[in-house]
Amino acid sequence: MTRPDKVGAVCVVNVAFGERVSIVEPVNIYGCTIADDCMIGPFVEIQKSVSIGARTRIQSHSFICEFVTIGADCFVGHGVMFINDLFANGGPARGDKSLWRSTSIGNRVSIGSNATVLPVSICDDVVIGAGSVVTRAISKPGIYAGNPARFLRPVQKDDCL
Repeated sequence: MTRPDKVGAVCVVNVAFGERVSIVEPVNIYGCTIADDCMIGPFVEIQKSVSIGARTRIQSHSFICEFVTIGADCFVGHGVMFINDLFANGGPARGDKSLWRSTSIGNRVSIGSNATVLPVSICDDVVIGAGSVVTRAISKPGIYAGNPARFLRPVQKDDCL
């Protein structure tokens, strides 16, 4: 058996960390900003130009691609995938960042396990159900679920965000 030409190492490189950030290795985190009191679970990749707000928790096996901003007090469940390439030309952008789009997540947003978030904007105080696919901007606080994610109901006082 031959060895591949390139072998990538699990790493944390060029990250601007706030205070009291905890990381559970292995992770690939590079060129991003992670604010105070955040937790990053194992098998997470956070790419460059990502910003994560204070007290946000990113659970295991999640992928946060370039051009994503996540607000404060958010929860990203296990296996959540963020997408920045919509295959606008019928296939992958192949590194042409001019074809990539950004994602903005507000404060106090909870995203359930195995959700997929396309390049959209999500306002504050939103819950995204597990397995949902967010294809459109969300500008009204509430609970959303499905494929595509749809508004189900407002957030109640007893709901956990």
